[in-house]
Amino acid sequence: MIDKILTKLEALGLSLPVAGEAKGNYLPYTISGNLLSLSGSLPIKNGAIISGRIGGDLTIEQGYEAARWCLLNALAHARVATNDFATFGRILHIDGFVNGVDGFTDAPKVINGASDLSVELFGEAGRHTRVALSSNGLPLNSAVETRLLIEIA
Repeated sequence: MIDKILTKLEALGLSLPVAGEAKGNYLPYTISGNLLSLSGSLPIKNGAIISGRIGGDLTIEQGYEAARWCLLNALAHARVATNDFATFGRILHIDGFVNGVDGFTDAPKVINGASDLSVELFGEAGRHTRVALSSNGLPLNSAVETRLLIEIA
């Protein structure tokens, strides 16, 4: 499966980043039974966090792109946890958090970046349930943060 995913990413002009280390006293992921729970992932692109508030510093479109990078960074950990996606089943759920200006109500449009990429990469196995919330602050002034729950074999 890894070859198929890497080919799809390449066609989109993307690649999986290297899985980063936890920035605190937590694990990047845990496995219980057939569930892989991934910690929150930030939009790290080329080693830098996409930061700012959507609706202020950044547009919805820039937030959408940041959400895609959150998913890519989460998938880097999923790749490690599933031995190059050998035990990947499907993405069950995405929690999406948007660093929006006060009163920002378009969080779902931003988190669509992660959802759309999930389906582009995995087809039906990428369709998932979701929460999309706006917040008035995220770690390191990150524009977006996502958390995933994945079914594994």
